[in-house]
Amino acid sequence: MSAILSAVSEPDPVRVDLPAVGPDGAAVVGVALVTIDRPPVNALGLAVMGRLVEELERLDADAACRCIVLTGAGRAFSAGADIREMAARTAPGLLADDPFSRWDRVRGIRKPIVAAVHGYAFGGGCELAMACDMIVAADDAVFGQPEVKLGVIPGVGGTQRLTRALGKARAMELVLTGANLPAREAEARGLVTRLVPAREVVAAALELAGTIAAMPPLAVMAAKEAVNAAYEMSLGAGVAHERRLFYLLFASDDRVEGMGAFLEKRRPEWKGR
Repeated sequence: MSAILSAVSEPDPVRVDLPAVGPDGAAVVGVALVTIDRPPVNALGLAVMGRLVEELERLDADAACRCIVLTGAGRAFSAGADIREMAARTAPGLLADDPFSRWDRVRGIRKPIVAAVHGYAFGGGCELAMACDMIVAADDAVFGQPEVKLGVIPGVGGTQRLTRALGKARAMELVLTGANLPAREAEARGLVTRLVPAREVVAAALELAGTIAAMPPLAVMAAKEAVNAAYEMSLGAGVAHERRLFYLLFASDDRVEGMGAFLEKRRPEWKGR
């Protein structure tokens, strides 16, 4: 009975506010704020990651949401995997279950995701931030892939995304030594979109997301797809993919509205179709 009561009373580790509420108390139209809330440092256990992916996919299908801000409660974005949980796993079990495959579903989210990172973003927390489309970082944020210190390596994209963002030499140093990457260097090297004071990180991310949410939704999703394709395709294939998306948008009502509003010198009204 006590186990049942404990399970029932355990708080949800993922909170969603749609619409998000800005620092002035006003709703940020079209923006969802997703908060990982698993004290003390928002460890990404498999159940937590499953809940997070479920909520992101739900928001992706919700027409009221046009952009997502992802952050962590308390003093960290996320300090990474739940090591106590991972220590009990075996190689055959991991290969059979492939629990990290749920992380791949984050890549399938079509709406933009802005990570608002403060404090620690280590291991899986760093990988989750890099899986987002943009990172607004607090000046106290610290990134890192310290898995080598535990006898393993990053397992959900750290070696790949960090190398693409920082270049081979610096990424190799960070992954092989488990050293930290301060927010200022992360911004200077292009990993971080914006660097802001710690107290302003969520507000700045909501402001950026609000600007994106005010744009035509189909064009935003197509633009995200085209930019991401640059990581997967050759230049020629990427340009061809971009061109197809450009042509397809001419079938949308928003393209007609956008060009018409420009010619008529009025504000466009986007319908998302």
